Amino acid sequence: MQERHRNRLLYFNEQAETTEKYVIPYIEQVFPLHEGVRVLEIGCGEGGNLKPFLDRGYHCTGIDLNKGQIENAKVFLADHPHLDRLTLVAEDIYKITPTEYDLIILRDVIEHIHNQEQFMAFLKRFIAPGGVVFFGFPAWQMPFGGHQQICLSKLSKTPFIHLLPAKAYAALLRKAGEKEKTIEDLLEIKETGISIERFERILRHEKYQVLRKTLWFIQPNYEVKFHLRKMRVWPVLRALPWVRNFYTTAAYYVIKI
Repeated sequence: MQERHRNRLLYFNEQAETTEKYVIPYIEQVFPLHEGVRVLEIGCGEGGNLKPFLDRGYHCTGIDLNKGQIENAKVFLADHPHLDRLTLVAEDIYKITPTEYDLIILRDVIEHIHNQEQFMAFLKRFIAPGGVVFFGFPAWQMPFGGHQQICLSKLSKTPFIHLLPAKAYAALLRKAGEKEKTIEDLLEIKETGISIERFERILRHEKYQVLRKTLWFIQPNYEVKFHLRKMRVWPVLRALPWVRNFYTTAAYYVIKI
């Protein structure tokens, strides 16, 4: 249990560092943050992404379905000097009474949500006038877009296996000795994983405006986690619909209604 707790704290710190160094400056290119800004993170996990905003004294709310992760967040942020400006809720976002926020964060979350069309329509209820939403997500077809890195077997380092047909994928995971819960989670991600084209199609349908967009060949979090220098997808490769999903490790968007 202590080892697991340490691993989650490591992840918390990685999230916080990536958001501090890269996500906040990225957002501020089109949405300068100001005193009194209200921040909501949907799918906040342990709250690592929220910490840099809380450090600045902004009012922060984190919502996540996973009660265990919310409890971890409460532990990791228990001594924060601005704790009185933090609200953490373990609940389904659809059961939350909409309150307007100036900035909404969804980082590595949209690819886990069922019926993303419904969600993107519902999300509008939480956006304050003039407010923006930041999205960061891996393109589904990229080498580890299926999140197979959560495997305990050698499959954790095997790229593109999530693109196999579902039955073949499940059989491979079982043969490698993965737990049924892990297999269930990976098959669910296979159902909800999202491509760049599908995400943009939803944006157009819901009449969102894209303020900034970047496709990453080596995403900023890899610089923090693996010490790899971040790199954008080259323009000539960025212009190739569908194909670009195979080498886009993360897509960053800032949008508004």
